[in-house]
Amino acid sequence: MLEATKAKLILEDGTVFEGKSFGYEKSAAGEVVFYTGMTGYPESLTDPSYSGQILVSSYPMIGNYGVPKDETEDGISRFFESEKVHITGLIISDYSFEFSHWNAEKSLGEWLKENQVPGLYDIDTRALTKILREKGSLKGKIEFSGDPVEFYDPNLENLVARVSCREISTHGNGQHKIVLVDCGVKHNIIRCLISRDSTVVRVPWDHDFTGMEYDGIFLTNGPGDPAMCGVTVGHIRKILDDDKPLMGICLGNQLLARAAGADTFKLKYGHRSHNQPVILTGTDRCFITPQNHGYAVAPETLGDEWEALFVNANDGTNEGIRHKTKPFFSTQFHPEATSGPVDTEYLFDDFIASIVEHKSRQLG
Repeated sequence: MLEATKAKLILEDGTVFEGKSFGYEKSAAGEVVFYTGMTGYPESLTDPSYSGQILVSSYPMIGNYGVPKDETEDGISRFFESEKVHITGLIISDYSFEFSHWNAEKSLGEWLKENQVPGLYDIDTRALTKILREKGSLKGKIEFSGDPVEFYDPNLENLVARVSCREISTHGNGQHKIVLVDCGVKHNIIRCLISRDSTVVRVPWDHDFTGMEYDGIFLTNGPGDPAMCGVTVGHIRKILDDDKPLMGICLGNQLLARAAGADTFKLKYGHRSHNQPVILTGTDRCFITPQNHGYAVAPETLGDEWEALFVNANDGTNEGIRHKTKPFFSTQFHPEATSGPVDTEYLFDDFIASIVEHKSRQLG
Protein backbone atom coordinates (compact mmCIF):
# COMPACT_ATOMS: atom_id res chain seq x y z
CA MET A 1 0.00 0.00 0.00
CA LEU A 2 1.35 3.40 -0.96
CA GLU A 3 1.96 5.94 1.75
CA ALA A 4 -1.03 8.28 1.83
CA THR A 5 -0.80 12.06 1.63
CA LYS A 6 -1.82 13.76 4.85
CA ALA A 7 -4.37 16.58 4.94
CA LYS A 8 -6.47 18.40 7.52
CA LEU A 9 -10.14 18.97 8.12
CA ILE A 10 -10.49 22.39 9.75
CA LEU A 11 -13.79 23.50 11.29
CA GLU A 12 -14.87 27.11 11.72
CA ASP A 13 -14.74 26.69 15.52
CA GLY A 14 -11.00 26.03 15.29
CA THR A 15 -11.15 22.24 15.65
CA VAL A 16 -8.62 20.42 13.46
CA PHE A 17 -8.62 16.75 12.44
CA GLU A 18 -5.66 15.26 10.58
CA GLY A 19 -6.37 12.49 8.11
CA LYS A 20 -5.05 10.70 5.04
CA SER A 21 -6.12 11.26 1.47
CA PHE A 22 -7.80 8.64 -0.70
CA GLY A 23 -9.48 11.01 -3.17
CA TYR A 24 -8.56 14.02 -5.28
CA GLU A 25 -5.75 16.00 -3.69
CA LYS A 26 -7.01 19.54 -3.80
CA SER A 27 -8.28 21.74 -0.96
CA ALA A 28 -12.03 22.35 -0.74
CA ALA A 29 -14.48 24.13 1.55
CA GLY A 30 -18.16 23.73 2.38
CA GLU A 31 -20.68 22.96 5.10
CA VAL A 32 -19.70 19.93 7.19
CA VAL A 33 -22.66 17.59 7.79
CA PHE A 34 -22.96 13.96 8.89
CA TYR A 35 -25.09 11.07 7.70
CA THR A 36 -25.72 7.76 9.44
CA GLY A 37 -26.47 5.40 6.54
CA MET A 38 -24.58 2.11 6.67
CA THR A 39 -24.75 1.53 2.90
CA GLY A 40 -25.55 3.42 -0.27
CA TYR A 41 -22.59 5.76 -0.70
CA PRO A 42 -22.78 5.71 -4.56
CA GLU A 43 -26.37 6.96 -4.32
CA SER A 44 -25.67 9.46 -1.53
CA LEU A 45 -22.62 11.01 -3.18
CA THR A 46 -24.57 11.57 -6.40
CA ASP A 47 -27.57 13.09 -4.60
CA PRO A 48 -27.69 16.78 -5.70
CA SER A 49 -29.08 17.70 -2.27
CA TYR A 50 -25.51 17.33 -0.92
CA SER A 51 -24.16 20.06 -3.19
CA GLY A 52 -21.76 22.37 -1.33
CA GLN A 53 -21.34 19.99 1.60
CA ILE A 54 -18.45 18.07 3.11
CA LEU A 55 -20.05 14.78 4.02
CA VAL A 56 -19.07 12.86 7.16
CA SER A 57 -20.01 9.18 7.34
CA SER A 58 -20.74 8.08 10.90
CA TYR A 59 -20.58 4.44 9.79
CA PRO A 60 -16.89 3.48 10.14
CA MET A 61 -15.98 1.42 7.06
CA ILE A 62 -16.67 2.81 3.58
CA GLY A 63 -15.62 1.63 0.13
CA ASN A 64 -15.77 -2.15 0.51
CA TYR A 65 -18.15 -2.69 -2.43
CA GLY A 66 -16.63 -0.18 -4.82
CA VAL A 67 -18.57 1.89 -7.34
CA PRO A 68 -20.94 0.55 -10.03
CA LYS A 69 -20.80 0.99 -13.79
CA ASP A 70 -22.03 4.24 -15.27
CA GLU A 71 -24.92 3.11 -17.48
CA THR A 72 -28.02 4.98 -18.64
CA GLU A 73 -31.60 3.99 -19.36
CA ASP A 74 -34.49 6.27 -20.40
CA GLY A 75 -31.97 9.14 -20.47
CA ILE A 76 -31.02 8.77 -16.79
CA SER A 77 -28.48 6.79 -14.81
CA ARG A 78 -29.26 3.18 -13.91
CA PHE A 79 -27.20 3.05 -10.72
CA PHE A 80 -26.51 6.64 -9.66
CA GLU A 81 -28.85 9.43 -8.56
CA SER A 82 -27.49 12.07 -10.94
CA GLU A 83 -24.85 12.60 -13.60
CA LYS A 84 -21.94 13.28 -11.20
CA VAL A 85 -20.68 13.36 -7.61
CA HIS A 86 -22.15 16.42 -5.88
CA ILE A 87 -20.49 16.44 -2.48
CA THR A 88 -17.60 18.87 -1.90
CA GLY A 89 -15.60 16.36 0.14
CA LEU A 90 -15.91 13.03 1.96
CA ILE A 91 -14.73 12.30 5.51
CA ILE A 92 -14.62 8.71 6.80
CA SER A 93 -12.98 6.63 9.49
CA ASP A 94 -11.76 3.50 7.70
CA TYR A 95 -11.34 3.29 3.92
CA SER A 96 -11.47 -0.15 2.30
CA PHE A 97 -8.76 -0.24 -0.37
CA GLU A 98 -10.04 -3.64 -1.52
CA PHE A 99 -13.58 -3.89 -2.89
CA SER A 100 -15.85 -6.66 -4.12
CA HIS A 101 -19.30 -6.50 -5.73
CA TRP A 102 -20.91 -8.03 -8.81
CA ASN A 103 -21.50 -4.59 -10.32
CA ALA A 104 -18.34 -2.82 -9.15
CA GLU A 105 -16.20 -1.23 -11.84
CA LYS A 106 -13.78 0.89 -9.81
CA SER A 107 -12.84 1.85 -6.28
CA LEU A 108 -14.41 4.71 -4.34
CA GLY A 109 -11.03 6.48 -4.33
CA GLU A 110 -10.71 6.25 -8.11
CA TRP A 111 -14.23 7.60 -8.52
CA LEU A 112 -13.54 10.59 -6.25
CA LYS A 113 -10.38 11.38 -8.20
CA GLU A 114 -12.27 11.26 -11.50
CA ASN A 115 -14.81 13.73 -10.10
CA GLN A 116 -12.10 15.90 -8.48
CA VAL A 117 -13.54 15.45 -4.98
CA PRO A 118 -11.19 15.14 -1.98
CA GLY A 119 -11.65 12.35 0.54
CA LEU A 120 -9.97 11.79 3.91
CA TYR A 121 -9.84 8.65 6.03
CA ASP A 122 -8.35 7.83 9.43
CA ILE A 123 -10.48 10.60 10.95
CA ASP A 124 -12.19 10.13 14.33
CA THR A 125 -15.69 10.46 12.89
CA ARG A 126 -17.35 9.67 16.24
CA ALA A 127 -15.70 12.71 17.82
CA LEU A 128 -16.45 14.81 14.73
CA THR A 129 -20.13 13.77 14.69
CA LYS A 130 -20.48 14.63 18.39
CA ILE A 131 -19.21 18.14 17.65
CA LEU A 132 -21.71 18.55 14.81
CA ARG A 133 -24.57 17.27 16.97
CA GLU A 134 -23.68 19.66 19.79
CA LYS A 135 -22.85 22.77 17.76
CA GLY A 136 -24.84 22.11 14.59
CA SER A 137 -23.58 21.99 11.02
CA LEU A 138 -20.36 24.00 10.70
CA LYS A 139 -18.40 25.52 7.87
CA GLY A 140 -15.25 23.54 7.24
CA LYS A 141 -12.42 22.99 4.82
CA ILE A 142 -10.17 20.16 3.70
CA GLU A 143 -6.68 21.59 3.33
CA PHE A 144 -3.61 20.07 1.75
CA SER A 145 -0.19 21.50 2.48
CA GLY A 146 0.58 24.52 0.29
CA ASP A 147 -3.00 24.82 -0.95
CA PRO A 148 -4.90 27.14 1.43
CA VAL A 149 -8.62 27.78 0.94
CA GLU A 150 -11.16 30.10 2.59
CA PHE A 151 -14.26 28.95 4.47
CA TYR A 152 -17.40 28.85 2.33
CA ASP A 153 -21.08 28.88 3.31
CA PRO A 154 -23.14 27.18 0.56
CA ASN A 155 -26.39 28.34 2.17
CA LEU A 156 -25.67 31.87 0.91
CA GLU A 157 -25.76 30.64 -2.70
CA ASN A 158 -28.66 29.48 -4.87
CA LEU A 159 -27.52 25.87 -5.05
CA VAL A 160 -30.65 24.80 -6.91
CA ALA A 161 -29.61 26.94 -9.88
CA ARG A 162 -26.27 25.11 -9.81
CA VAL A 163 -27.65 21.56 -9.88
CA SER A 164 -30.88 21.87 -11.88
CA CYS A 165 -31.02 20.76 -15.52
CA ARG A 166 -30.46 23.47 -18.14
CA GLU A 167 -32.88 22.24 -20.79
CA ILE A 168 -36.23 20.47 -20.96
CA SER A 169 -35.97 16.70 -21.48
CA THR A 170 -38.51 13.86 -21.72
CA HIS A 171 -38.19 10.44 -20.07
CA GLY A 172 -40.44 7.42 -20.53
CA ASN A 173 -43.49 6.99 -22.73
CA GLY A 174 -46.44 6.38 -20.44
CA GLN A 175 -50.03 7.59 -20.54
CA HIS A 176 -49.72 10.05 -17.64
CA LYS A 177 -47.89 13.27 -18.52
CA ILE A 178 -46.06 14.63 -15.51
CA VAL A 179 -44.12 17.89 -15.46
CA LEU A 180 -41.20 17.41 -13.08
CA VAL A 181 -39.70 20.65 -11.75
CA ASP A 182 -36.01 19.77 -11.37
CA CYS A 183 -34.57 21.44 -8.29
CA GLY A 184 -31.86 18.77 -8.03
CA VAL A 185 -33.80 15.61 -8.78
CA LYS A 186 -32.68 12.15 -7.70
CA HIS A 187 -32.99 9.86 -10.70
CA ASN A 188 -34.96 7.22 -8.81
CA ILE A 189 -37.83 9.69 -8.59
CA ILE A 190 -37.94 9.66 -12.38
CA ARG A 191 -37.61 5.84 -12.42
CA CYS A 192 -40.52 5.50 -9.97
CA LEU A 193 -42.74 7.66 -12.16
CA ILE A 194 -41.75 5.94 -15.42
CA SER A 195 -42.49 2.52 -13.88
CA ARG A 196 -46.01 3.78 -13.15
CA ASP A 197 -46.93 4.35 -16.81
CA SER A 198 -45.85 7.99 -16.94
CA THR A 199 -44.08 10.30 -19.35
CA VAL A 200 -41.88 12.63 -17.35
CA VAL A 201 -41.15 16.09 -18.77
CA ARG A 202 -38.20 17.42 -16.77
CA VAL A 203 -37.95 21.22 -16.69
CA PRO A 204 -35.38 23.57 -15.08
CA TRP A 205 -36.11 24.95 -11.61
CA ASP A 206 -37.02 28.43 -12.90
CA HIS A 207 -38.99 27.36 -15.98
CA ASP A 208 -42.53 28.73 -16.13
CA PHE A 209 -44.48 25.48 -16.35
CA THR A 210 -47.86 27.08 -15.64
CA GLY A 211 -48.88 27.16 -19.30
CA MET A 212 -47.78 23.61 -20.13
CA GLU A 213 -50.11 20.67 -20.70
CA TYR A 214 -49.82 18.04 -17.97
CA ASP A 215 -51.75 15.55 -15.87
CA GLY A 216 -49.72 16.20 -12.74
CA ILE A 217 -46.91 18.32 -11.30
CA PHE A 218 -43.94 16.93 -9.39
CA LEU A 219 -41.66 19.11 -7.23
CA THR A 220 -38.31 17.44 -6.58
CA ASN A 221 -35.70 17.41 -3.89
CA GLY A 222 -32.71 19.74 -4.03
CA PRO A 223 -30.03 21.49 -1.98
CA GLY A 224 -29.87 24.62 0.11
CA ASP A 225 -32.27 27.23 1.42
CA PRO A 226 -35.80 27.11 -0.09
CA ALA A 227 -36.00 30.88 0.28
CA MET A 228 -33.55 31.10 -2.65
CA CYS A 229 -36.19 29.63 -4.98
CA GLY A 230 -38.66 32.52 -5.07
CA VAL A 231 -39.15 32.13 -8.82
CA THR A 232 -40.23 28.48 -8.41
CA VAL A 233 -42.48 29.35 -5.48
CA GLY A 234 -44.17 32.00 -7.62
CA HIS A 235 -44.93 29.46 -10.34
CA ILE A 236 -46.27 26.95 -7.81
CA ARG A 237 -48.52 29.59 -6.26
CA LYS A 238 -50.16 30.20 -9.64
CA ILE A 239 -51.25 26.57 -10.09
CA LEU A 240 -52.68 26.18 -6.58
CA ASP A 241 -55.89 27.69 -7.93
CA ASP A 242 -56.15 24.67 -10.23
CA ASP A 243 -56.97 21.15 -9.04
CA LYS A 244 -54.60 18.96 -11.03
CA PRO A 245 -52.63 16.58 -8.77
CA LEU A 246 -49.33 17.76 -7.33
CA MET A 247 -46.67 15.87 -5.35
CA GLY A 248 -43.42 17.10 -3.82
CA ILE A 249 -40.41 15.54 -2.11
CA CYS A 250 -37.90 17.09 0.32
CA LEU A 251 -37.16 20.60 -1.00
CA GLY A 252 -40.41 20.19 -2.94
CA ASN A 253 -42.21 19.96 0.40
CA GLN A 254 -40.66 23.24 1.52
CA LEU A 255 -41.39 25.00 -1.78
CA LEU A 256 -45.02 23.88 -1.73
CA ALA A 257 -45.33 25.09 1.85
CA ARG A 258 -43.86 28.48 1.00
CA ALA A 259 -46.22 28.76 -1.97
CA ALA A 260 -49.05 28.07 0.48
CA GLY A 261 -47.83 30.94 2.67
CA ALA A 262 -45.85 29.02 5.28
CA ASP A 263 -42.34 29.69 6.58
CA THR A 264 -39.27 27.46 6.55
CA PHE A 265 -36.27 27.37 8.89
CA LYS A 266 -32.83 25.79 9.15
CA LEU A 267 -32.44 22.74 11.37
CA LYS A 268 -29.52 22.51 13.80
CA TYR A 269 -27.83 19.62 11.98
CA GLY A 270 -30.51 18.31 9.64
CA HIS A 271 -31.81 14.82 8.95
CA ARG A 272 -29.45 12.68 6.88
CA SER A 273 -30.00 8.98 7.41
CA HIS A 274 -31.91 5.86 6.39
CA ASN A 275 -33.77 5.44 9.67
CA GLN A 276 -35.88 8.52 10.39
CA PRO A 277 -39.25 7.49 11.90
CA VAL A 278 -42.29 9.47 10.76
CA ILE A 279 -45.88 9.27 11.97
CA LEU A 280 -48.83 9.59 9.61
CA THR A 281 -50.92 12.30 11.26
CA GLY A 282 -54.22 11.20 12.74
CA THR A 283 -52.97 7.60 13.07
CA ASP A 284 -50.46 5.57 15.06
CA ARG A 285 -48.76 4.30 11.88
CA CYS A 286 -44.98 4.80 11.84
CA PHE A 287 -42.75 4.50 8.77
CA ILE A 288 -38.96 4.31 8.62
CA THR A 289 -37.73 6.75 5.99
CA PRO A 290 -34.52 7.91 4.27
CA GLN A 291 -33.91 11.64 4.50
CA ASN A 292 -31.45 14.31 3.41
CA HIS A 293 -32.31 17.90 4.29
CA GLY A 294 -31.10 20.79 6.40
CA TYR A 295 -34.27 22.93 6.35
CA ALA A 296 -37.83 22.25 7.50
CA VAL A 297 -41.36 23.65 7.27
CA ALA A 298 -42.87 25.57 10.19
CA PRO A 299 -46.31 23.85 10.21
CA GLU A 300 -47.91 26.41 12.53
CA THR A 301 -47.58 28.97 9.71
CA LEU A 302 -49.67 26.93 7.25
CA GLY A 303 -53.00 28.39 6.17
CA ASP A 304 -56.37 26.91 7.13
CA GLU A 305 -56.64 25.01 3.84
CA TRP A 306 -53.53 22.95 4.64
CA GLU A 307 -52.53 20.40 7.25
CA ALA A 308 -49.51 18.36 8.30
CA LEU A 309 -49.34 14.94 6.62
CA PHE A 310 -46.43 13.36 8.53
CA VAL A 311 -44.50 14.30 11.69
CA ASN A 312 -41.00 13.23 12.70
CA ALA A 313 -41.19 10.87 15.69
CA ASN A 314 -37.76 11.93 16.96
CA ASP A 315 -37.98 15.72 17.09
CA GLY A 316 -41.57 16.54 16.14
CA THR A 317 -40.64 18.48 12.99
CA ASN A 318 -42.83 18.51 9.91
CA GLU A 319 -42.42 15.63 7.44
CA GLY A 320 -45.06 16.51 4.89
CA ILE A 321 -48.15 18.59 4.13
CA ARG A 322 -51.39 18.18 2.19
CA HIS A 323 -54.27 20.31 1.03
CA LYS A 324 -57.53 19.52 2.80
CA THR A 325 -59.67 19.42 -0.35
CA LYS A 326 -57.39 19.36 -3.40
CA PRO A 327 -54.99 16.58 -4.55
CA PHE A 328 -51.83 18.36 -3.42
CA PHE A 329 -49.38 16.69 -1.03
CA SER A 330 -45.67 16.50 -0.30
CA THR A 331 -43.20 14.70 1.95
CA GLN A 332 -40.02 15.89 3.62
CA PHE A 333 -38.56 12.37 3.42
CA HIS A 334 -37.68 10.35 0.30
CA PRO A 335 -40.31 7.72 -0.59
CA GLU A 336 -38.24 6.75 -3.66
CA ALA A 337 -35.41 5.71 -1.27
CA THR A 338 -32.17 4.77 -3.08
CA SER A 339 -30.48 4.47 -0.82
CA GLY A 340 -32.69 3.59 2.11
CA PRO A 341 -35.92 1.74 3.02
CA VAL A 342 -38.83 1.65 0.57
CA ASP A 343 -41.63 1.64 3.18
CA THR A 344 -43.31 4.72 1.70
CA GLU A 345 -42.96 4.12 -2.04
CA TYR A 346 -46.73 3.58 -2.07
CA LEU A 347 -47.06 7.37 -2.09
CA PHE A 348 -46.16 7.33 -5.79
CA ASP A 349 -49.15 5.01 -6.29
CA ASP A 350 -51.33 7.50 -4.42
CA PHE A 351 -50.11 10.29 -6.70
CA ILE A 352 -50.84 8.32 -9.87
CA ALA A 353 -54.24 7.25 -8.49
CA SER A 354 -55.15 10.91 -7.96
CA ILE A 355 -54.17 11.62 -11.59
CA VAL A 356 -56.38 8.76 -12.84
CA GLU A 357 -59.26 10.00 -10.70
CA HIS A 358 -58.85 13.58 -11.95
CA LYS A 359 -58.82 12.39 -15.57
CA SER A 360 -61.98 10.35 -15.08
CA ARG A 361 -63.77 13.33 -13.58
CA GLN A 362 -62.74 15.47 -16.54
CA LEU A 363 -64.11 12.88 -18.96
CA GLY A 364 -67.26 12.21 -17.00
